[in-house]
Amino acid sequence: MFDIKSWAKYVLEWAAKDPYDFLTTVILVHAPLFLASAVLSWKLAKMIEAKEKEQKNKQKWQENIAKAKRLKKNIEGIY
Repeated sequence: MFDIKSWAKYVLEWAAKDPYDFLTTVILVHAPLFLASAVLSWKLAKMIEAKEKEQKNKQKWQENIAKAKRLKKNIEGIY
């Protein structure tokens, strides 16, 4: 079975003996994760903007329909 204590001890010794190599390895391992996070955040922001724009257009469309109905009702009331 995998022994966590011995692995943690090995990692701590490695970090203490060669900190530059340790930090380089940690950065290289995490870089793809940071990149993926940035791409997904950008996509989410674009999706939110598109949804907000769609809702704004839908609201404007509904307001125009209500305005047209009021005008039609006013015109019918005149004649």
